Amino acid sequence: MNHLSTSTSPYLLQHSHNPVDWHPWGEEALTKASAENKPIFLSIGYAACHWCHVMAHESFEDASIAALMNEHFICIKVDREERPDLDGIYMQAVMAQTGSGGWPMSVFLTPDLRPFYGGTYFPPVPRHNLPSFRDVLLSIADAWTTRRDEIERVGAQLVQHIQSQSAIQSDADFTSERLALAEKNLVDAYDWGYGGWGAAPKFPQAMAIEFLLARTDFRSLGDFGNLPSIHALRAMSRGGMYDVVGGGFSRYSTDNFWRVPHFEKMLYDNAQLVRAYLHAYQITGEPSFRRVVEETLDFVARELTHPDGGFYSSLDADSEGEEGRFYIWTREEIREQLAESSEFFEAAYGITERGNWEGRTVLQRALDDASLATRFHLTADGVAAKLADCHRRLLAARAQRVRPATDDKILTAWNGLMLAAVAEAARVLYPSLRGANGVSDEAISSSAGGLLRREEHPPRNDGLYIMATRNAEFLLTHLIKDGRLRRSWRDGRVTDEVFLEDYAALILSLIELYQTDFDNKWFTAAMELAEGMIQRFKDSANQGFFDTPLDGESLLVRPKDLQDNATPSGNALATEALLKLAALTGRGDFRDLAESALRQVSGVAVRFPTGFGRWLGAAEFAGAQVKQVAIVVGGEGQDSARELVNAARAGFRPNVVVAAARHPIDGNAPELLRDRPLVEGKSAAYVCEGFVCKRPVTSAEELRKLL
Repeated sequence: MNHLSTSTSPYLLQHSHNPVDWHPWGEEALTKASAENKPIFLSIGYAACHWCHVMAHESFEDASIAALMNEHFICIKVDREERPDLDGIYMQAVMAQTGSGGWPMSVFLTPDLRPFYGGTYFPPVPRHNLPSFRDVLLSIADAWTTRRDEIERVGAQLVQHIQSQSAIQSDADFTSERLALAEKNLVDAYDWGYGGWGAAPKFPQAMAIEFLLARTDFRSLGDFGNLPSIHALRAMSRGGMYDVVGGGFSRYSTDNFWRVPHFEKMLYDNAQLVRAYLHAYQITGEPSFRRVVEETLDFVARELTHPDGGFYSSLDADSEGEEGRFYIWTREEIREQLAESSEFFEAAYGITERGNWEGRTVLQRALDDASLATRFHLTADGVAAKLADCHRRLLAARAQRVRPATDDKILTAWNGLMLAAVAEAARVLYPSLRGANGVSDEAISSSAGGLLRREEHPPRNDGLYIMATRNAEFLLTHLIKDGRLRRSWRDGRVTDEVFLEDYAALILSLIELYQTDFDNKWFTAAMELAEGMIQRFKDSANQGFFDTPLDGESLLVRPKDLQDNATPSGNALATEALLKLAALTGRGDFRDLAESALRQVSGVAVRFPTGFGRWLGAAEFAGAQVKQVAIVVGGEGQDSARELVNAARAGFRPNVVVAAARHPIDGNAPELLRDRPLVEGKSAAYVCEGFVCKRPVTSAEELRKLL
């Protein structure tokens, strides 16, 4: 056992039996490097990373290579998901040296933490124009002894480069013209052949899709397929990237047409894609989009949820030592499981004896529902039912296979992203109040639990709401210790660190949950977190926020990563959170901070919109005429209040915030509700812009007209 055996990270625990004398990042290892005057070998990865496993098996489990590492280096292993600050800092160094990055990330540092050489995966023998890891180790060890001045020079240059990356990119406002140009650049770069942006490896770009959805006036459209946003969602949901059997999306596609994914499943990807598909369903009414949302959330509930409600981080790409083994099929396996339905399913997915990947099949639709209906003499409903039955049978068969490993740590930021998606899906798919969007037997109540009181034995469709509230309670209970929010929880232990994205994602999710059940405790928690976020992360000298807190660990630089990567930038999330809280509270200081933060990226976001999708969404919200809806409920106004709330929620309205409460208004309610009287004792809705409100209305029809 090395020094990783007490870690909270499943990734570090995977390496706890390596012959490498691994240390976690911390004072002990850093002090040891200084005392022994040895360079640090910093290896950064994550539990679901395929190539991290490969390098571990090839090199870190090799006794002779481990002996070299232990003799010449202080070896430190970091989980990038627990420490995005370290990952971000040293990834910049690797990209500056090599022009690309990835995981595992392999970086050599001086004892004072300056990087001087780096890369990603190194093979055990020279291949693919890469030196062997053994040769890299020997070369670095020799340079440390004989060419220290060169190491110091390179280290100083890389530090200067890293520091320059945190400089303000722009200082101009996001104008409507800039947003229109960003939209145009996204549309112009779209791949109409296969869907999406860029060449393989192809990433889903949920943030860019969300921005385009928010920018489009769907009332004037006839054919939704002419929109890149809708076209991309359709392309990805055919299978391959999307797990048609069990729900959920893989990380990215290794080809241009979304067929063969990198099979790891990450919580954050699924969170962002659920919201994109949910919004597309609201816009188009396409049943397939709703099905993707429901199946993906079923997958999260089934495979990524702790018994107490927290969401796990990821599923591995590998099982039984083979990438994708859990998800792929042979034709014989299909026929064995589906029997009389096999011909239908083989036609639907184009299954052949040869398969479409390494002799097996990654399921991706070959025929659409209409073609299947014609060929097999079925109705549209019959096709859907038969496909669902086939999927259920294959899911049951797949459950008998050896499962991919689960990274069961619970990260605040990623949970926040998923909580926001679940909370919104709960009110869109299964509305809480009787009205045009659905039926529930609930009653509006002023008792504990918010405006919408849940039944003791809730109906089956209440599952998403329960999933959301249990997760929120988990985060507010387990991820706050000694009054401070933390980043990561596992087996009852929390890490000490926390980052901007943790605060901001949790704030946004609590705002969404508040708008689902109007329970003031979620709004109050969001406000408290916002005040803490500003106090601990604000960049008082410039604009926006740092990624690490004022009282956090002193690193090579205090990072401030502005780009949206696989997860949104903490600054983008914080900006969006403050804008939405400002809309609910009228807090001008929140709005000012958000607008100042937006100026940091107003230039670069237009030129590289796929790298700033969440920023662009925040800028769209900031520049829109946001409608603030305040609904006050009278004592006898349950039915009319149901209708008003459903009218406010109907359709896709990204630039609307809704607050509701029973009259008289509780002191913890959003400021938007203050001083809003009933109308002749009836429930009433106020539609405001900038806290300037129109005449209150008492009917759903009047409210729809105002919206």
